[in-house]
Amino acid sequence: MPCNIAILASGSGTNAQAMIDKVAAGLLDVNIALIICNRPGAGVIARAQRAGVPCLVLDHSTFPDRESYDLKLVEALHAAGVELAVLAGYMRLLSATFLTAFHGRVINLHPALLPSFPGIHGGRDALAYGVRISGCTVHFVEEQMDSGPVIIQAAVPVNPDESEETLMERIHAMEHRIYPQAVQWLAQGRISIHGRQVHLSPGTASPAVNNNDSSLIWPPLEEGF
Repeated sequence: MPCNIAILASGSGTNAQAMIDKVAAGLLDVNIALIICNRPGAGVIARAQRAGVPCLVLDHSTFPDRESYDLKLVEALHAAGVELAVLAGYMRLLSATFLTAFHGRVINLHPALLPSFPGIHGGRDALAYGVRISGCTVHFVEEQMDSGPVIIQAAVPVNPDESEETLMERIHAMEHRIYPQAVQWLAQGRISIHGRQVHLSPGTASPAVNNNDSSLIWPPLEEGF
């Protein structure tokens, strides 16, 4: 039976769309039970509507504090039978209230190679620092921002004199591959955590045949991703 997930997003929803497309193609063994957006008018809302995915717009500015908002989130996710919360451009820190309710069942995507360059401008900060390699990270969520155990990372070389826009385009392309892959592994029950180490048990899928030779992705992607 497919794993019920909820996608929490604040913006245009390109990573949510990557999940929607993989589900539609029969490559991702999940049911997107709910998309929650905290910003009325955000692009992810229209994406959910076009895909026929239930979408709840829950404006955080109408709540007195973070905890009361997160209590409402927990209520909505429990009502939808959600097993895994997937943060996709969700621009809010989650409280202990939420993380306790979904302990070990919340993941996030960060546009840099953690633990370097945490925060909302990871890609920009990496470029400003002058790194030669950047990338993206899927990780479990803890109370401290961008601090949880790493599931998968993709490294992308930074070209000389590259703009933030072109670098982020290439990072986003990797995001749209590694995030659905991480969700698939979790849906298959193949991920376990030992301290800060994330272990992936063997599966039956073949390695992906369309890996980009200019990027290093680890653990390796599987067929369909």
